[in-house]
Amino acid sequence: MEASLLPLTSSLTLTRAALLRPQVCVFHSRPKPLTHVDLAVLRRSKELEDEPLLEGMPPEYYDDEWQAEQRRKDKELQRLRRLEDEEEERKIEEYREIGLRLKGYPEEDVRKARRLVSSFIRAAEEVEEKIEEAADKGELTELVLMVIWNRLDLARRDDEKDAVRSLDLLYRRVETEILKREASPAMRLLNELLNLHKGFDDEGWLKECKKRMIDTFPREDPFSILVPQGFDIDKHQGPLRPSLDADDTFLRVDFVREVDSLLQEVREEESEVQYVEGLDAESVASKLKHQEKQRTIRQVEALLDLAINLKW
Repeated sequence: MEASLLPLTSSLTLTRAALLRPQVCVFHSRPKPLTHVDLAVLRRSKELEDEPLLEGMPPEYYDDEWQAEQRRKDKELQRLRRLEDEEEERKIEEYREIGLRLKGYPEEDVRKARRLVSSFIRAAEEVEEKIEEAADKGELTELVLMVIWNRLDLARRDDEKDAVRSLDLLYRRVETEILKREASPAMRLLNELLNLHKGFDDEGWLKECKKRMIDTFPREDPFSILVPQGFDIDKHQGPLRPSLDADDTFLRVDFVREVDSLLQEVREEESEVQYVEGLDAESVASKLKHQEKQRTIRQVEALLDLAINLKW
């Protein structure tokens, strides 16, 4: 009885152990097919395994993303270089165009004009005397203005602010001197009278202008018609014969007529101009320029009234 019980107990023990042992289920599934991306990655990995490492190259060299970033940077650099080349070609063309402005003038005259402009620039504080000296010699011409304008244009394109400011002032000063030399006696006298104004004391300025007019215009009384200019009736001294240049006498009526005509032209231009109100730099500069012009017009009107009512 005992001998037959032992195998039964062992059998029960093995069966219980088998029931308590965890069961592991193995599922046999088919492998997922590789996509073209996976194939490319495997192919690149295989190539990198076969490719020998280059000495001195950073580890990023073998990174696809790093390679793509470098190609993008290279394209951007090429684009910037192309833009720089186009800008350089544009500037060269502009400089060539500026140089061709003087092509129609004789080379010797161009060289003289350039030397004269260079002397103005080197003169610094003595530039006024140099300009007046050149004007007396008849050296101030349209060609000199063109040379200054070319230098001014080049300075503007190169964004040389100090040179632009200096050349602009030089151009205006030379232009004013040329216009003054070519102007009529009435316009020259008007310019002189306006320059007498110091910015204040209008009454003193008008007295000085009256004195200058009396010294400039010949007397307009019955006795002055009978005797030539320069003869002192009170002292009975002076030339008895009229001057050979009597036809070129500058009369007060000539001054009044030209100044009045100038004022009419300026007033017509002012009536057509429309000024835009604003606080930006361009609007403020335009407003200040307009105010300066109106002040000059009022001064010319005062001089015209003084000449009309002038009494010796």
